[in-house]
Amino acid sequence: MIETLALVPWETARPYIIATLVCSYLLGSIPFGLIFGWLAGAGDIRKVGSGNIGATNVFRYLGKPAGIFVLLADGLKGWVAVVLVSRLLAGWLYPTADVQDREWLAVCAGLCAVMGHNFTCWLHFKGGKGIATSAGVLVALVPVPLLIILSIWIVVFTLFRYVSLASICAAFALPFAVWFTKRDLTMTMITAGMAALAIYKHRGNIQRLMNGTENRFGRTRQSPPASTA
Repeated sequence: MIETLALVPWETARPYIIATLVCSYLLGSIPFGLIFGWLAGAGDIRKVGSGNIGATNVFRYLGKPAGIFVLLADGLKGWVAVVLVSRLLAGWLYPTADVQDREWLAVCAGLCAVMGHNFTCWLHFKGGKGIATSAGVLVALVPVPLLIILSIWIVVFTLFRYVSLASICAAFALPFAVWFTKRDLTMTMITAGMAALAIYKHRGNIQRLMNGTENRFGRTRQSPPASTA
């Protein structure tokens, strides 16, 4: 449990901090949806549907196996950043780090992975919405609250068939689930920030939901654009 907002000493841990943030961001910035579309010969997934590189758009236009692969790959980015990147770099660059130091850098690694996905440097800082990557981070940091908001996601999606609405509702519930299960103010504030970012990235979906023009999941998908490669 993270108990204070004090970060690790800068002078002592500078190489570790910088390496953790940069590596986690670069890991998160890998656009698996776009890469898979190219490898599958479907061209640029950003040119169809919502124009998003995330799993939902891939699922709709490239099919279930592709969507599941991208969903897991994007989620794995967040988990690897928290569990592996920060720990491996701690052992290499900051072996004297205590438990709280490592906890803080693990959190920062997860946040950087999400930012990398949402604002990838490879796509002019335009990316996905970070739901799957955030879920991977939450698996590593707060698995019980994740189960709670996943249940909310499933209920909302089952009732209304809108992936965006389910994701928005789950994101809104996240800090409340963290507070009720952990009673950790710092982690609640961190997850509130993650939730706010996720909702912000869905602002276009929110507008379409209000206008009644948002696509329900399961509609007949269009043919993806032919590859220009």
